[in-house]
Amino acid sequence: MDLMVEASPRRIFANAHTYHINSISVNSDHETYLSADDLRINLWHLEITDRSFNIVDIKPANMEELTEVITAAEFHPHQCNVFVYSSSKGTIRLCDMRSSALCDRHSKFFEEPEDPSSRSFFSEIISSISDVKFSHSGRYMMTRDYLSVKVWDLNMESRPVETHQVHEYLRSKLCSLYENDCIFDKFECCWNGSDSAIMTGSYNNFFRMFDRNTRRDVTLEASRENSKPRASLKPRKVCTGGKRKKDEISVDSLDFNKKILHTAWHPVENIIAVAATNNLYIFQDKIN
Repeated sequence: MDLMVEASPRRIFANAHTYHINSISVNSDHETYLSADDLRINLWHLEITDRSFNIVDIKPANMEELTEVITAAEFHPHQCNVFVYSSSKGTIRLCDMRSSALCDRHSKFFEEPEDPSSRSFFSEIISSISDVKFSHSGRYMMTRDYLSVKVWDLNMESRPVETHQVHEYLRSKLCSLYENDCIFDKFECCWNGSDSAIMTGSYNNFFRMFDRNTRRDVTLEASRENSKPRASLKPRKVCTGGKRKKDEISVDSLDFNKKILHTAWHPVENIIAVAATNNLYIFQDKIN
């Protein structure tokens, strides 16, 4: 028989969430972890499965007054008392568990002021943050919204220090992306081991990598047709208008059902994992 690999649960932590869980993050103390849903964040001890502490609760007394939900949460990689959570309104709150048991008051509030000239019907939807990740150093954090990925310095709340456009060519397509519900897709993002590069997914099985030092970026494609084992990936380009060059792909021919929402980078080596629908691709830096 073929060898079957099966995951079996060691512990089940139950009865703490009413809504879908969107984040789990293990604390740097290796004893506790947090779990977050749309309205609450709970703190668990790894050995205690039947009770947790509620550390954030944004549920209003009257649900009709609900204006935002929690979209992602993560513990700081070194300071065990600090965590952040992002919201559907495009804001990030940094909380310190030493200040009070219920972290309903944030220590820091990160938000980029909106440019009134670019305001549209979709502004609020596309500013919703789908993922937040601390850098390994703990100095920065990265947030992903629908069209871009931003890097924030924890010491500067007013605006991000870097903004990288993931697929700006989709701005003109927001109407049809709203109609087919793709505008609500939640893309994740990740850092490489040295925090010098970041990666996130896009449509048409494309994924994007940004080098923070050289400011260069590349679009690569994870697909069975183009990825024979050991073959190197060719950079892809999307044509946004005018005459299409030979290697370019037209915006109108992008497949929005093929999307890369989940990506991961090896903590030490240049190895990445990319989930394209029901296929998992693992790529590594070219070894000469």
